[in-house]
Amino acid sequence: METALRNIAIIAHVDHGKTTLVDALLKQSENFKIKSDAIQELIMDSNELERERGITIFSKNASVRYQGIKINIVDTPGHADFGGEVERIMRMVDGVLLVVDAKEGPMPQTKFVLRKAIQAGHKAIVVINKIDKPDSRPEWALNETFDLFIELGATDEQINFPVIYASGAQGKAGLKSDLHDMKTVEPLFDAIINHIPAPRIDPSAPLQMLTVNLAYDNYKGKIAIGRLYSGTLKKGTQVAHITRKGEIKKAQVTGVMLFDGLTRIDAEEARAGDIVAIYGIPDVSIGETLADLENPVPLPVIKIDEPTIKMTFGVNTSPFMGKEGEYTTSRNIQERLTRELETDVALSVTETDSPDRWIVAGRGELHLSILIEKMRREGYELEVSKPQVIFKEEQGILLEPIELVSIEVPEAFSGTVIEAMGRRLGIMRDMRVDRGETFMDFAIPTRGLMGFRNEFLTSTRGKGIMNSIFLGYEPHKGDLTLSSHGSLVASETGTSNSYGLLAAQERGELFIGPGVPVYEGMVFGKNAKVNDIIINVCREKQLTNFRTKNFGVQEGLEVPREMSLEDALDYIGDDERVEITPKSIRIRKMYLTENERKKNSR
Repeated sequence: METALRNIAIIAHVDHGKTTLVDALLKQSENFKIKSDAIQELIMDSNELERERGITIFSKNASVRYQGIKINIVDTPGHADFGGEVERIMRMVDGVLLVVDAKEGPMPQTKFVLRKAIQAGHKAIVVINKIDKPDSRPEWALNETFDLFIELGATDEQINFPVIYASGAQGKAGLKSDLHDMKTVEPLFDAIINHIPAPRIDPSAPLQMLTVNLAYDNYKGKIAIGRLYSGTLKKGTQVAHITRKGEIKKAQVTGVMLFDGLTRIDAEEARAGDIVAIYGIPDVSIGETLADLENPVPLPVIKIDEPTIKMTFGVNTSPFMGKEGEYTTSRNIQERLTRELETDVALSVTETDSPDRWIVAGRGELHLSILIEKMRREGYELEVSKPQVIFKEEQGILLEPIELVSIEVPEAFSGTVIEAMGRRLGIMRDMRVDRGETFMDFAIPTRGLMGFRNEFLTSTRGKGIMNSIFLGYEPHKGDLTLSSHGSLVASETGTSNSYGLLAAQERGELFIGPGVPVYEGMVFGKNAKVNDIIINVCREKQLTNFRTKNFGVQEGLEVPREMSLEDALDYIGDDERVEITPKSIRIRKMYLTENERKKNSR
């Protein structure tokens, strides 16, 4: 039995206009209403971090109507570090819109997300977006996309995909790449109705719902979001809650909600095939089944790829502890990490010997840095260690995570990049030159990529583009010898001043300017050589009655390099930590005093 319903996910590479296209679909749908003063671009990017970075981090649901048919839209992350979200979404939909930039064609993250959709057996509609760009090449992008489907092992039916050309920013789409013939996104709505299958429902099957996402409401508590595969779910229904371990518990659904536009609305009941949100089950988790109480049949548990990067999170132990944050204790941090585990299945948290330290593992540096950034914006103070790769051992063989890195640089910088990747154990898989741009693919150990992004941007003068996806675990690739650096370390607690910084500036690159509070053991710059140098940046110039020949001449300080969270995580060594507060990001030595450092280095 089919229903007047379509469930689709929109997938794409980062910054290919996926979220902008969702906006156009929402605004041109039959039931979309929003106050004029609340209209904004990138409606689906509701999170502050997403708006700043221009990427989708958290999958979100919306619902539109077209010609009497309800279309549930799921906007999914395009970055491989948030693949835990993507993998779950594929279980909730019946087809996908694959958005491809008309200039850039399919990119690394496109490969990652499309592979998940093809493995799930979904039919795709290819949307060649941004055809309004002056240097767009839609036919080339389409050919590259076709080759990608073949490379990923798509079936004949999947390869025979419909194509829509669009300008998400202008809210237009059409069957041909001529922008002048386009008026609205109606052709894209038609393609969804005609090519994405409606959910197939077995009326006799017992109730089954798979929990794919979790949300939280101050009044309703934990909200479980997922697809209702079969049966009818009513408010007050008693269900069987089947956990990931197979345990069956009796539970009651307090309320049922459906998606309408961008909001969730309370409903008396939900029917099979729809994407629903329920509340009233406080211990429900992602990947678990809600089933018929009399005939509890579990759905397959969602398999999530393992974490590849780990870091130590701990209580802030610097002399400035508690001055800038609201939540500073070990209990605060542990509760926050536990809450994150409920909604992020790609994350793992392990206790250590210390009650103030936890090992947090995730799918990549971006995955973990987003968590840290969320915590600091919520008022947390903490300190974190250098990211480390997670190794595995199978049948006595040491395995390490390998990533596929795709690089686009002007041809003049290709030699520099190839040399740098070689030093980091990267092996070239592919290389081509097009319009003066060099495109290269490398297979490289994850540990070889750590700290490379800043070096890459510097060596390509900011003109290079680099993306990576996780390939899998392979035998250990050998020792990695990279030139290390030393740090400029403050010798006293106080406030930095120009006179002290001028002396330090001759020894390396500064991270701070004058008038910045510092403490003993805090790293305020990078030494040009390997060893650390301890300098008093709070030292003031001694005043005398004698004038020098330079009296009155302003001595010049160079502009310090501002260290973002990602910069700091890339920079630190094994004996350093990053102190994170709502107002500051500081780099420090693990042991703050020189005596402690000497004692622990023996």
